[in-house]
Amino acid sequence: MQWSDGKNRCRWANPKNERYIRYHDEEWGVPLHDDHKLFEMLILECFQAGLSWECILNKRDTFREAFDDFNLDAVCAYGEDKLESLQNNPSIIRNRLKIQAAVSNAQIFREIQQEYGGFAEYLWHWTDGKVIYEQGLSHSELSDLISKDLKKRGMKFVGTTVIYAYLQAVGVIYSHDEGCFLEHKV
Repeated sequence: MQWSDGKNRCRWANPKNERYIRYHDEEWGVPLHDDHKLFEMLILECFQAGLSWECILNKRDTFREAFDDFNLDAVCAYGEDKLESLQNNPSIIRNRLKIQAAVSNAQIFREIQQEYGGFAEYLWHWTDGKVIYEQGLSHSELSDLISKDLKKRGMKFVGTTVIYAYLQAVGVIYSHDEGCFLEHKV
């Protein structure tokens, strides 16, 4: 595909959506070590289960507003009134199970932070702090292991495909397509 700026991108990037292009060019695959951003991306990826990432990305600003800018302590403390408010918010995905999972996953995220000294330490320990370079997969042994561990801890909507997408998004796995201007060259 020929892009108007002359750069080749991954085939999943929508050339008609400027937000998606910026996400592809500036965020996707960039290694993250900030727990706040890692939490936001985990919650968004869980909401993405069964939907397109573009749908979630287009609603990211309203998700941020609805979920108190993904303030971990705030989300952990959500009660029934806030859950009801979220379920009635037409600007986000109003799936009751995903909304409830966001709160319980937040609490587990905090437990992992306490256990490891940070969620980034937990996440990156699986690869000894190294980025994995691979293309064309929707899951891997790594995503299988992390998914299994998170499920054992009680997280929901963290199947291996969701976790693989998460690992790609936060740069643990670098997967830009062959021919993409951001492709990793050995």
